[in-house]
Amino acid sequence: MNIAARLTRALTEPDFVLEDADRHPDLSQVSDEELGSLLVAAYRLDASATPAMTMVRFMVERAARERQPRYTPDACRAMFEALVQKCQAHGWADLTLGLGALERRAGPLPDVSRPARALVEFWLEKDTVRQPYALLAVAGLAGDGTLRAAVERLSRDVGPIVADEMAAVAGLAPAEQALLSEIDRDHRLVSPLAHAWRGSAGNPAYVAFARRALEAAADRTDAIRAGEIPYRADKAFTDREITSLGQALRVALLRDEPWLPELFERLLPGVALAPTPAKTLPSQALLYEVVRAAQDFPTPELVTAIRTVRRTVRHAGVPKQLDKMLKKADAALAERTDVALRLPRLEFDTASVSGSAAGGVLRRTAGDYQAVIMVTDNATLTWEKDGRPLRSVPAPVRRDHAALVKELRELVKRVNAHLVTLVRALEGGFTVDAVHPYGWWRTELAGHPLARTLVRRLIWEIEVAPGEWRAVLPETDEHLPDAPDDASVRLWHPLRSDPDAVRAWRDLLTERRIRQPFKQAFREIYLLTPAEEDTRVYSNRFAAHLVHYRKMFALFRARGWKSDRLGPWDGGDGDEAERTLAAGKWRVRFLHSWADWAGDDELASTDQVRFDRRVNGAWRGAPLTDVPALVFSEAMRDVDLFVGVASIAADPDWTDGGPQRTYWERAGFAELTESAEARRDVLARILPRLKIAARCTLDGRFVIVRGDLRTYKIHLGSANILMEPDDSYLCIVPARRPADGKVFLPFEDDRLSLILSKAFLLAADTSITDESILTQIKRGA
Repeated sequence: MNIAARLTRALTEPDFVLEDADRHPDLSQVSDEELGSLLVAAYRLDASATPAMTMVRFMVERAARERQPRYTPDACRAMFEALVQKCQAHGWADLTLGLGALERRAGPLPDVSRPARALVEFWLEKDTVRQPYALLAVAGLAGDGTLRAAVERLSRDVGPIVADEMAAVAGLAPAEQALLSEIDRDHRLVSPLAHAWRGSAGNPAYVAFARRALEAAADRTDAIRAGEIPYRADKAFTDREITSLGQALRVALLRDEPWLPELFERLLPGVALAPTPAKTLPSQALLYEVVRAAQDFPTPELVTAIRTVRRTVRHAGVPKQLDKMLKKADAALAERTDVALRLPRLEFDTASVSGSAAGGVLRRTAGDYQAVIMVTDNATLTWEKDGRPLRSVPAPVRRDHAALVKELRELVKRVNAHLVTLVRALEGGFTVDAVHPYGWWRTELAGHPLARTLVRRLIWEIEVAPGEWRAVLPETDEHLPDAPDDASVRLWHPLRSDPDAVRAWRDLLTERRIRQPFKQAFREIYLLTPAEEDTRVYSNRFAAHLVHYRKMFALFRARGWKSDRLGPWDGGDGDEAERTLAAGKWRVRFLHSWADWAGDDELASTDQVRFDRRVNGAWRGAPLTDVPALVFSEAMRDVDLFVGVASIAADPDWTDGGPQRTYWERAGFAELTESAEARRDVLARILPRLKIAARCTLDGRFVIVRGDLRTYKIHLGSANILMEPDDSYLCIVPARRPADGKVFLPFEDDRLSLILSKAFLLAADTSITDESILTQIKRGA
């Protein structure tokens, strides 16, 4: 008896005992057809299965995830019969298992009409059908009469959009129906993997339905705004219509259909704004479904449209929820490099205004006045008369040109939303090592009236010859390199550069006072350490820290990471925050667990960082040495941010004792992480330029500040302060910005601003009036 036969008996005969040698069998010896038959037997198991049978099922299912099993005609029939048994015993069965078996059959198409008919009849008696596409595909196997009955049932009381969809799917060939069934969803919050949508996006009939459905939805919201359909809050669409529209939108987004931007301008305000002054929405559920679609297949036009409507929605809780959801859409857009950097010109020209650097400019005349929208870091609207700037909107303009004022203010909001989307997309492109054609980059990024002021302050690499890259900063390079239009251009990253070149770029930015849209020249890099080579598949670099959990959870959302909420309940003690990188090819996981309460606050402890690679549609754990250097560095940079910002070591008010206090004292003055080292590098450049330069020096982990009362050591990681000569701790409530608001920083860093704020304060310690600070200083002076 071969191994496949023995495993089959182990799955079907409770008293059969595997030999010791077969308890951990090498299933690579089992053929694809034998594995398919084993899967059918494993699927038949229920709660009465013995532990040995359950163990074999686990091994078979794991092998199936790593391979593509095949199904003989007999195995296909057996799978459909097993589905019928599952429905009768448990009230539900996954119909896609039967369709998948037919798709990967090894032999002629078997006759499964009898069990297929039984499955359809079972589901048609239910109040809710969980897999409508799969059910139509199964109904087609049972005959035309059964298919017609299924279409009639699925089209009943669900609205015209869903009825149109059911008719469209019923008209597809069986193989196309089966392919479409992969996007069946039990719940709108759960979305299939991207490959499932690609099959639907390649089906002309479903694509045609997608456009009809979305335009019908926009027509309906137009009619609600016009009063042709009575307004009822959250009743513009049925639940099933919302699911269908979400799926239609994903297909259209994946195809990047050119008609979508115009549709967004109608549909999003239509679902988000009541036609009355009410603070309700025509369909809050559809608005959220649109944003979830943007998380799966974002385009800059959709992300911008969401940001624009977010500013106008009246419901109190919706903007906050949209902000959370947009973080994930931003992260996803950054990795969709084929569309991420697309920007409209919106009638802007490139020009200089009032001696500022050249940026995007749009002028509109309103009587004797002129409106000027100028784009630099962001878009601003000002008014002029006879070339002289005015402080506010002139009264005659407000009176006679109210519509124009409203239009221009909305345009400013829209442009600023585009700029936020662009910056997030540019920075997120690091993990995919995004490369663009030089000719397109010159006109659509470096020369684009909206993008130019952001793009020109970033460092770019241009491939001037095969394998030869030249780094340029357009803001300071008057002439860009001479290279063909199809030459490659990409964002410069310090990981790909030698230390001398990195120092030179940092010096240049500091000398020219160029503030980059995001941290690039001063970006931290994270290289694999010997300890990580030893642990092989995980990193402990950021393990064993105590963090303010709510703060870290908020950072997960802000950086596009997915994580369940921890808490002192069953199953809430541990989780893995995760983020996909490199256009979905890699996944990073950050393990953490609930630790304790600290008053009203919650504490969590940090653990390992692990990486997975996508292989044949499934995630597989990968050795750290296999992770691309840029992916590893950018992922670890996020984790460093989570720990550095949320750690209780950075909390100057921490007073609890015990092990937590021990951690606070150790971590609050520990060796510097990469982010703190970058902070030190910036301070080395800017401290000599400050008016307190004579009182400040850098010494290892600290900036030393010499006051008149005492000398202070500010830690560059936590910003905690020790006072010489006894290293007593000084607690100072954080200030929002440096004492000298004119201090130039080449990038935004709250911790760096806090360190400078404390340095300015302590350098003039005789001027301190806060008694709580003075008491601590004078105690040991």
